[in-house]
Amino acid sequence: MSELKHCLQKLQNSGEKALGIFVTSGFPTIAATGPILEAIDAGGADFIELGMPFSDPLAEGKTIQMSSAVALDSGVTMDYTFEKARIFKEKSDTPILLMGYVNPILQYGLSNFFSSCQSSRVSAVILPDLPHKTRLSIRQKALDHGIDIVYLVAPTTSNDRLTAIDELSEGFVYAVSMTGLTGTSMPDKTVVMNYLKRVRSHVRRNPVLVGFGISSADDIKTLTENIDGCIVGSALIRLLEDVWQSETLSESDRMNRVTDFVRELKTGTGPVRKAGSARPVASSQ
Repeated sequence: MSELKHCLQKLQNSGEKALGIFVTSGFPTIAATGPILEAIDAGGADFIELGMPFSDPLAEGKTIQMSSAVALDSGVTMDYTFEKARIFKEKSDTPILLMGYVNPILQYGLSNFFSSCQSSRVSAVILPDLPHKTRLSIRQKALDHGIDIVYLVAPTTSNDRLTAIDELSEGFVYAVSMTGLTGTSMPDKTVVMNYLKRVRSHVRRNPVLVGFGISSADDIKTLTENIDGCIVGSALIRLLEDVWQSETLSESDRMNRVTDFVRELKTGTGPVRKAGSARPVASSQ
């Protein structure tokens, strides 16, 4: 069982909802990624999505597009992202997922990519643009290396398709809250909750987590009533942009702001770990 599956299973058994936090690798600066990962962990995130910067992130709104552009301009590479994941995993057993797009992975080489995921202790990969014709071969390559592939569904996804995606997914099914981009304002929550009930009724094999447009503990409490957790991304990217623009904040002040933000979000899911209490490295590998 992957670290991600083990984490989500423990949360389900305890009745606690999962909180995943997305951050773009190399944003807002090259030097900041490692400390930011630790700050997110200290705030109580159950898993972290590390975004692989790409020049054409089709599912992303302006906020995450901007963060990818900044990271790429700073020279962030796939190897940099793997190195940051590996170093973080030496300190914590909080699952790391990679989120990105297929083109850079194909350029890197599928075998090389999933081998690097394995050696960096990446648990899973989320690929919004996974091509229909090659998804099974990519999925198999991932599974051969012990890496979960998380598939996305949307309000337009048919019931039959929900069942099929549940069979393909490993780790969880990612329910996009709206037919729009990341960072878009949340539509009527009643509409979203009805959609999530439909997803839950057809996804029986995997946990269901919702993402896109979530920015507060209240959002999390409401939207996870009938599902297993949520993912927050653009709201953190906006916070990072703000605190790095402030000339009055020290490095520790900035990291404390990140930790406090995640800790507040975590109150929407259940118990919160103490500030600074990143999970210890697992005793057995």
